[in-house]
Amino acid sequence: MDLTLSPAEHELQARARAYVQDVLQPLEVEFEQAGGRLSPEQGKALRRAAIAASLHGGTLPRELGGQGWTALEGVLAHEQLGQVTGGLWSYIPGAYNALVHCDPDQRRRYLDPSLRGERSGSYAITEDLAGSDARTLAATAVRDSSTGDYVLNGEKWFVTGSDDTDFMIFHCNLIDGERSLPTLFLVDYDTPGVRLQDDPDYMHTFADRHPQFVLEDVRLPASAILGRAGAADELTNEWFVEERIHIAARCSGAMERLLTLAVDWATKRVQFGQRIYDFQGVSFPLADSAADASAARLLTRECAWLVDNGADPKVVHAKASLAKLFASEAAFRCADRVVQVYGGRGYMREFAAERFFRELRVDRIWEGTSEIQRLIIARALEKRGVDRVVGQG
Repeated sequence: MDLTLSPAEHELQARARAYVQDVLQPLEVEFEQAGGRLSPEQGKALRRAAIAASLHGGTLPRELGGQGWTALEGVLAHEQLGQVTGGLWSYIPGAYNALVHCDPDQRRRYLDPSLRGERSGSYAITEDLAGSDARTLAATAVRDSSTGDYVLNGEKWFVTGSDDTDFMIFHCNLIDGERSLPTLFLVDYDTPGVRLQDDPDYMHTFADRHPQFVLEDVRLPASAILGRAGAADELTNEWFVEERIHIAARCSGAMERLLTLAVDWATKRVQFGQRIYDFQGVSFPLADSAADASAARLLTRECAWLVDNGADPKVVHAKASLAKLFASEAAFRCADRVVQVYGGRGYMREFAAERFFRELRVDRIWEGTSEIQRLIIARALEKRGVDRVVGQG
């Protein structure tokens, strides 16, 4: 396995870093102080800048309007995106990978405008009583035989989306006689029967909101089905694997920035006549986090390399869980250590360490909690073999 970056990969890395450092990071404190909101004009400017930098569409195929990045290229970009607080990277136009299954009309209505920065979609899976176990989802779609339409009902939580989100990918059970077929529907927010029930604030201040929606007798034609009836679990799992890899990459990037800030601070801050960096109680925790950051980066890039080289998808599934588990847990430890290095300033929201401390906590929860990742890994050790899970697939 050769992880040496090509000139093109270095160029992408530099382009993503420039967008983060020059466009996004200067807005961090303003964004935090504004409670996680930018003006529509600012949002449009961020989207235009991302398109100008050719960062929109990411790993989506070029023939569909994306950049056609390899999995490794996606990781390289997300390592840079993870170095900004506020989740400001969500202003980059893109789409969930499930939308590659759009038919031509769906592509025209949903995918194309999403890549132009004109629309954004959310993924509606979690429910009040169904989180990690998607088999217990209560949301349903029932066909009305008199019209041929489907009638959707259900309540969804944590329907994550940026400020221009106006449609959702609704994961539900299509009831067909005795069968219950997990199916995805494309649902516009302005469809009659779609109701925003709550838009709560969370521990972090993110560009994405995480509202709750209720669908009550929402009528949609069969053309609203994404992919095919019964394919939701497969398509959603594809998204989970990709997003777990990207979360791990962003966590790696967050650790890089945290360590950069901490080393700069600790080597300049003087107490008791010497740099605080010279106290082992300060430098040793940073050394531990440097080891964590290096390991997380290698785990994540290895997983991406396996994807790009056609490894067994079940092994990739386990490897993505390994990367997400380790990187998210390590990043939170790193943020905690860096807050401690900053002392009282580390508790001030104008300092990135404080913001990262709040924001990185959710990476141990969403797209599968750390406990779910451990369950996936443990099962893979038994079914795939230790050598394939901890080796190179």
